[in-house]
Amino acid sequence: MIVDIIAGARPNFMKIAPIIHEIDSRRDLDLKYRLIHTGQHYDKKMSESFFDQLNIPKPQINLGVGSGTQAEQTGGIMVGYEKAIEEQRPDVCIVVGDVTSTLACTLVAKKAGIIVAHVEGGIRSGDQTMPEEINRMATDSICDYFYTTSSLANDNLRRLGHKPDQIVFVGNTMIDTLRANEDRLRKPPIFKELDLSVGRYFVLTLHRPANVDEENKLNYFLETIATGARGLPVIFPIHPRTKKMFEKSAETFSNIHLVDPLGYLEFNYLVKHSKAMITDSGGITEETTVMGIPCMTLRDNTERPETISIGTNELVGTNPDDLKPYFDKLFAGEWKKGGIPELWDGKTSARIIDHLTTLS
Repeated sequence: MIVDIIAGARPNFMKIAPIIHEIDSRRDLDLKYRLIHTGQHYDKKMSESFFDQLNIPKPQINLGVGSGTQAEQTGGIMVGYEKAIEEQRPDVCIVVGDVTSTLACTLVAKKAGIIVAHVEGGIRSGDQTMPEEINRMATDSICDYFYTTSSLANDNLRRLGHKPDQIVFVGNTMIDTLRANEDRLRKPPIFKELDLSVGRYFVLTLHRPANVDEENKLNYFLETIATGARGLPVIFPIHPRTKKMFEKSAETFSNIHLVDPLGYLEFNYLVKHSKAMITDSGGITEETTVMGIPCMTLRDNTERPETISIGTNELVGTNPDDLKPYFDKLFAGEWKKGGIPELWDGKTSARIIDHLTTLS
């Protein structure tokens, strides 16, 4: 069996790394893979360190689509992947997450009559203003199999009319990656430079347009966070999108410390030893849930509600004024302890490969 494994953006590599490791460890199986990087997001320095840190091989194929509009990226990926399957036709195409690459390669594979399996299928935010939500909906409408992270995702897929044997509840490959690397996390230089102490600093990430594309709103968020942290350092690995807006402002905040984007091992070291995480990301809320770190999510909705109902995450919203009570709760020692969702146990990839081999 030949399997194409598609990745297009940084979070995808966290999701596919344990699948690759599982295939490599089971040499008794007649299972070969091609790792295909669409090039949707690509930074040479960051990407190369990411492959090294996660112990995954360099991609056999890089479509090199680069930046562009949604339509340009989708079209470029489709053309590139179509050529790749003409050169060697896989038996199965595995797509992960909800980026443009996920949808584009799903369309190409399905039109070529290739089985498509969606890792992280069925999750929904209900917010169709997000490109990721459109990608999820369109991908899930035509995939053949779904490797799901939660019972809620299973329910969403059943409501779409998918049959029980198409829906395979396996858990979360992001957590496989976290579990496999917990003992390898690296203290980043900023830890020593700022003389940080365990549990005495915050980590912040912001990148969503609703939060960072207006200078005044971004400044108000940062001002509110700087005040809410009550003098504790806030470490802010800044996203390129956010940096462009931040640099237009003359505002400074003495306890917010900007750093360049960090490698996987360094970033998760910071999160694991922090007092709390403040973010508008989705995937980070899964990692904080497993690490037991309080998390404030600056969004009005989430496609990962189990991180709230079971885990340590709280949905704050996109109004900076709503942050204050969450800081109050945190400093009062009243944050919920949280638990770990079912099957988030580090063995998800083994379950995926167990099922995948039945398709041959």
